[in-house]
Amino acid sequence: MTINFKREIPDTVDHAVERVTKALGAEGFGILTRIDMHSKIKEKTGKEIVPTVILGACNPNLAYEAYTANSDVASLLPCNAVIREIAPGRISVELAAPSGMMRVLGDAKLIELAREADTRIERALASV
Repeated sequence: MTINFKREIPDTVDHAVERVTKALGAEGFGILTRIDMHSKIKEKTGKEIVPTVILGACNPNLAYEAYTANSDVASLLPCNAVIREIAPGRISVELAAPSGMMRVLGDAKLIELAREADTRIERALASV
């Protein structure tokens, strides 16, 4: 079961965040949240991790369809995009696979709806 789509790119975290935001926007996804995980970990624990940003992305039309089909989906929204530095100048971009998340609920209609989101997310990742 695929839980995310992943690709490595040469870039910086900040520029990769811009690229991912633009690519997702072209597929109808907006960014609802941004968590600079490395900063929060440092702030809360004093420990350090590699630069890692989590974006909460949502396609409102697809989210509406999923929510009206099964309101339990709310606990799985928004879809996450993770942008992580894996080496200087090397970034991992990981986009959650909606169909993988929907399998958790065991709802065939949600899984089918999520396939359209998968297609859009895979296109966005390919264009980053």
